[in-house]
Formats: sequence, C-alpha cells, structure tokens
Amino acid sequence: VQLQAFGGGLVQAGGSLRLSCTASGRPFGTYIMGWFRQAPGKEREFVAAMSNGGGRTNYADSVKGRFTIFRDDAKNTVYLQMNSLKPEDTAVYFCAAQPYGSRWYTYKAALLSEYSYWGQGTQVTVSS
Repeated sequence: VQLQAFGGGLVQAGGSLRLSCTASGRPFGTYIMGWFRQAPGKEREFVAAMSNGGGRTNYADSVKGRFTIFRDDAKNTVYLQMNSLKPEDTAVYFCAAQPYGSRWYTYKAALLSEYSYWGQGTQVTVSS
C-alpha cells in the first residue's frame, strides 16, 4: 500500500489542525493505521492508531484528550484531528499501516516495528 500524508502547517499554540493520509492498494479497511511523529533530534514516536474496522484506538499519553484518530474507509483515508496544540507537538508527522489483515493488539499498535508501510511525512509547527 502507498500512503500520502497531507495537512501539516504552521499554527499557534491552542490551535487545531487536521492531518489526512490517503492510501492506495488493497482494500483500505483491512489495514491497521497509525500516526507517528518525529521532532528534530528525537526518535520517531507513536501518536495514535486505529484498528481495521475502526472499533478500537490507542493514543500516546501526551496526546490523549487532544488528538483524535478516525478513518473513512470509503475514501481510503485516515485522519488525525489535533486540537489544543502545544509547541511540543511540533514534528514531522507520518502515517503508517500494518501488514494487510493484521490482527489488532493494543500494545502492538504503538510499536514502530509493527508497521510495514509509511507515508512521506508532513510538517506540523506550533508556535508559542
């Protein structure tokens, strides 16, 4: 599957952004989808994930209550709604997909190693 992320930009602290990630390839609904981010000089870290079918989610503690992941399988798209943004949210955001037909495990959803497909990343910058 090929992934493309969109929607990054510059926003003031407290503002909102919605990232989108479109996929091509096999039926999108069969993929577990995740969002990760990487700030300068830091390792890539988990942000959020959603199960194939959309019934289950997992969030990093740092974004709980502020970010929401959701998907529209008819549009082959997964979204990340980011509210109450903070300067520490500044990073390049990547969408990713686990292998086709993977089974959901909450702890695995947060592991970079479980994802086989990655988009190109979109920059999010939050000014103070």
